[in-house]
Amino acid sequence: MHYRFPDNFWWGSASSALQTEGCSLQGGKSATTWDHWFAHQPHRFHHGIGPADTSGFYQHWRQDIALLKALKHNSFRTSLSWARLMPDGADEINPEAVDFYHRVIDELLAQGITPFITLFHFDMPLALQEKGGWENREVVQAVGRYAQRCFTLFGHKVKHWFTFNEPIVPVEGGYLYDFHYPNVVDFKRAATVAFHTVLTHSLAVRAWRNGGYDGEIGVVLNLTPSYPRSTNPADVNAAQHADLLFNRSFLDPVLKGEYPSALLGLLKQHDQLPHCLPGDSALLADGIIDLLGVNYYQPRRVKCRDSAVNPDAPFMPEALFDHYDMPGRQMNPYRGWEIYAPGIYDILINLRDNYGNPRCFISENGMGVENEQRFIQQSPSHPPLASMTIWALPKECLPCWVRCSFWGISFFKSLGRSMRSAAV
Repeated sequence: MHYRFPDNFWWGSASSALQTEGCSLQGGKSATTWDHWFAHQPHRFHHGIGPADTSGFYQHWRQDIALLKALKHNSFRTSLSWARLMPDGADEINPEAVDFYHRVIDELLAQGITPFITLFHFDMPLALQEKGGWENREVVQAVGRYAQRCFTLFGHKVKHWFTFNEPIVPVEGGYLYDFHYPNVVDFKRAATVAFHTVLTHSLAVRAWRNGGYDGEIGVVLNLTPSYPRSTNPADVNAAQHADLLFNRSFLDPVLKGEYPSALLGLLKQHDQLPHCLPGDSALLADGIIDLLGVNYYQPRRVKCRDSAVNPDAPFMPEALFDHYDMPGRQMNPYRGWEIYAPGIYDILINLRDNYGNPRCFISENGMGVENEQRFIQQSPSHPPLASMTIWALPKECLPCWVRCSFWGISFFKSLGRSMRSAAV
């Protein structure tokens, strides 16, 4: 069967300030949690490369945008650095940063490339982390002011805004599984961070609405469908618990304006509910988005626990399920992630059936591969797929962008199947 992209697809790529700008303490920028962590534990960074290096977008942005133009991209998603734009994280505006981001946005527009801007992509200013970071409601309010400043400065040029990219990652990495600073392992603190992050998102959406800006605002979530080992009720229940914690904890608030009652009941049962204040429910209701970005890389396969939980152990998500290593699964050896193309179909059908078929796009998808340059010499009859980036925004009822690498035709079959199903 022959597959063809519609003529009205958007083609582009994505990055973030943290992962590309470099010059992390130059141009008036203050330190982030990443600068602090790298200074104290550089061995925990891949090949010892820290945030000061990256790919140097802060210095080479014009050349990089020229490359996007040469590749015929017509869209580019990146983030603003909170610590660069507002070094104290609260009020002070850095004029060098304002000038830099205006020049980047203007050059993108001049080259016919539509900017898609994320407000926060993992890079908490250190000054605010030292006040407690996402655990402190003062920081939640500071993010609200930051969002308002961004909209005021750039809202007349940028028409596509995203509050967060993968907001659950700092929760998992920083407060559950020790792969982000501040390297805490504490479920209740993680629940508080997640809740405050959603409140922050809602504050930003509220500021956008109140400002009357032209365009749309959304969020980018990494959705990982949870598949049970079997149809046994115990396995199915385990998968539902994983889905509540890792998907619906963000998906329901941004699309329905509230948390699922099953999640609240689960947290209450295990004494893990975060503290709520009057007005929080109304704020959550204001956080419903215009556009959802879907990042998908791997499924989550789970089963019911095969052993009892140690009563003296701290509560963790794995008290509710065990991970299941499915025999015969296809793996990405560079990241240890399963390759499962039909997952994207299942995500989109879930959005259609359970969330009212919201306007959404596939913002990231594929697999991380190292040493891609070895594919440059690959035979012309077998062109390389490494780092292939595809964004698409068709006008069908499930508008989506696609970013994929190395998945081949199985991914496109799943995408096409989901788009056809969306029209049903």
